[in-house]
Amino acid sequence: MTFVSAVFGVFFIGISILYFCVKREYRWIVLLFGSYFFYWMSSKSLTVVLLFMTIVTFAVGKIIDARNQKSAAYLKEHGELQSGERKAYKNNCKKINTRILILGILLDLSILLFLKYFNFFSDNINELLGWFKIPAGVPTLGLLVPIGLSFYTLQAIAYMTDVYRGKYRADRNFFQFMLFMSYFPQIVQGPIARHDHLAKQLYEGHDFDYQRCTFGLQLALWGLIKKLVIADRLAVPVNMIFNNYGNYSGLVVLLAAFGYGLQVYADFSGGMDLVRGLSQILGIELQLNFKQPYFAKSIEEFWRRWHITLGAWMKDYVFYPLSLSKISGSIGKKTRKIFGNNIGKKIPSFIAMFIVYFLVGFWHGPEWKYIAYGIWNGIFIMSGILLEEFYSNTKKKLGIQEERYSWKAFQTFRTIVLCSVGRFFSRADNLLAAFLMIASTLKGFSNIAFLVDRTLINLGLDTADWVVLCIMLLIMLGVDTAHEKGIKIRQAIAGQGIVFRWLIYYAAIFAVIIFGMYGSGYDSASFIYQQF
Repeated sequence: MTFVSAVFGVFFIGISILYFCVKREYRWIVLLFGSYFFYWMSSKSLTVVLLFMTIVTFAVGKIIDARNQKSAAYLKEHGELQSGERKAYKNNCKKINTRILILGILLDLSILLFLKYFNFFSDNINELLGWFKIPAGVPTLGLLVPIGLSFYTLQAIAYMTDVYRGKYRADRNFFQFMLFMSYFPQIVQGPIARHDHLAKQLYEGHDFDYQRCTFGLQLALWGLIKKLVIADRLAVPVNMIFNNYGNYSGLVVLLAAFGYGLQVYADFSGGMDLVRGLSQILGIELQLNFKQPYFAKSIEEFWRRWHITLGAWMKDYVFYPLSLSKISGSIGKKTRKIFGNNIGKKIPSFIAMFIVYFLVGFWHGPEWKYIAYGIWNGIFIMSGILLEEFYSNTKKKLGIQEERYSWKAFQTFRTIVLCSVGRFFSRADNLLAAFLMIASTLKGFSNIAFLVDRTLINLGLDTADWVVLCIMLLIMLGVDTAHEKGIKIRQAIAGQGIVFRWLIYYAAIFAVIIFGMYGSGYDSASFIYQQF
């Protein structure tokens, strides 16, 4: 069952009706059964992976929380303890809790690493053995990866870590926690939820609200337009060029990378709009995952706007723990002596940042091209920080005024180009193909007439498709521009007269029905980030 299927539509309508019909205190049970039914229909027997990880995560959270409460009660009861004794007792409790946390993380992470990355490791080990003329010794397994595994693994790790840190108490009801781990709109491709933001909304139950339902349907419909009308239409020429990259060069290849960037944005953000809209109908507000990323003026800002929940997760559970660790402090002391205070103090943060973007790339998939994609973005972010003073001095010498529109436009254009080049790594068949495509962009820039007259009409779309695509891209740009300026479009539409308002609704519905990409050759059911 997929989000853009008629079966899912019937399923969601049924779940929504049942949800609002039962008593409020039982509505979370409807969501729980609906979530596991959805996951079973999508993953069948692999549902046991989700259930096992849920049991591990819940148990670890309960054990750590119980130990924290017991420790606090003991210290309160023995108020006469000296400060040294209290500190020793706390450190001992923390040491045991740390071991329990590490065990829980390793159990959850081992499932992800085995199912998603075992063959990657085995292939690379066998290739390394081949260099030394040693027969391959690690088998390749026919493993199946459950949908959403990368997403709910990070969600589980965040929960255990937050309980360990004392951010909130552990969940007491196992079945409610099952719902938190399996909530069907966000389990497939996020957003990556935090327990303190999502759990209460899931458990408390919500009454039907007409305006909220209207806003949710608007957002879900806009998500379908971005997915079916824009992303799936862009996929046709993008796939044709990437799958036959040897036949193209120059501007055509570069435009394919730019087109893929737009495709994955419309696909992923469209999916987020869809699940956020559906959740809003049920009274549940999921976290925002995109904030007009193509308006960013640097790669760093781009990643603050793109896949926001993944970036926040990496910051809270990887970057900060690494950069604030004792090892990082020790490295900082040594590097300041060698490179001076200005550069030396930044090196520990750069090391942590490099690890973060390495993991971001590796999280996207078990291939070297994804690792290169992460490192590509990390290099530009680190270089921007390292050369910040140089850039500032250069702008002063050149008399560049940062508030000028022309400078902001240049920054945005530069960021789009760098992001587009990075897309070669995430979309090309492999790492070698990515480098060959990047090299081929240096050829054939002069023959723009060929691009317009010959190439575009041979990329799988006819003239009508190109017209529809251009119009919808302009509409998407207009919507993002309005959001960037703080205009609340859904509220603005709701405030219009009934005739104009329903004209917009019908136009959106028929846009999906008439211009959506369906049928043979179009995998409209598959979201790009669903594979991650």
